[in-house]
Amino acid sequence: MTSTTPDPSVTPDSGRPGTPEVLVVGAGIAGIACARALREAGVPVRVVDRGRRPGGRMSGRTLHGRVVDLGAAYFTVPDGSAFTDVVAGWERSGLARPWTDTLAVLGPGERAATVSTTSGPMRYAARRGLRSLVVDLADGLEIEHEIDVTHVDEDGTVHASGADTAHYDTVVLAMPEPQAARLLPPISPLLARLDAAAWEPALAVVLGFAEHVWPADLHGAFIDGSPTLAFLADDGDRRGDGAPVLVAHTTAAFAARHLDAPADAVDAVIAEVGALLDLRPAARPSWTHAHRWTYARSATTHPEPFAVQDHLGVCGDVWGGRSSVATAWASGTALGRALAERR
Repeated sequence: MTSTTPDPSVTPDSGRPGTPEVLVVGAGIAGIACARALREAGVPVRVVDRGRRPGGRMSGRTLHGRVVDLGAAYFTVPDGSAFTDVVAGWERSGLARPWTDTLAVLGPGERAATVSTTSGPMRYAARRGLRSLVVDLADGLEIEHEIDVTHVDEDGTVHASGADTAHYDTVVLAMPEPQAARLLPPISPLLARLDAAAWEPALAVVLGFAEHVWPADLHGAFIDGSPTLAFLADDGDRRGDGAPVLVAHTTAAFAARHLDAPADAVDAVIAEVGALLDLRPAARPSWTHAHRWTYARSATTHPEPFAVQDHLGVCGDVWGGRSSVATAWASGTALGRALAERR
């Protein structure tokens, strides 16, 4: 993967051979899948992201010597999906691994010792964190990090902090809809296609212990009826290294009260995890970390795989009927192929 620093002297012009015709804003899995589909079709493409590394909501962070997944908890592979071949490649290279098809369900008054379970499709994880899968998918692409796009015009003109105005044949916004809505021109027909108000926040709170103090067969758990927690994962179990680390994902309402100071939410999360897993009072984590996701997930989805209008397009995990990692990949891939065909 090629990663470069911004060059404000470069002003792409799709009329010149060899210059990028398409700009993809957002280096999550949808944006990378879109860029990859364009490159495979021979369309010059450039990817920019305001972060320091690719990954989007599949990102993690190195904490106490190991990568911890902070965004997506896992991914699944829909039957008959072309995503199957991508995942098979990740498995062969040792990047992805089957995690579990059975998760616990914890509700009010329930404890881990008497927990119910739910079976479903195989959930997959990544030995080096889910971000490593996006990095692999991005191999060979031109990606420029720490580029803050401020807005785009209807004709494909892009404005970014610290860089000259640039023009592209098509600009793809691969990001949560509230962020895309802020970049689109006020008169863009695409605004009516977005549901920015449906997006909800979440906190990912990491609890690192000196040793395992919860049941060994508790891979992860959906939490019902809790005002604080929505999901809990044994990060050592899903990563396969056995580290005594839990990652708790909070409810949207709880996260909304702590977005300005995520660290202030840690004690409440510790207390809720302790109650749900029936941990003894002395079994407290030896370290913690809280991460804020202002736009973690959407309460609604779109049946179509993407939206495009003239020089602007949007894609992501809510485009395709069911929000998931596989949907994000399929959305970006479909948009990239559609743009290549339109060319």
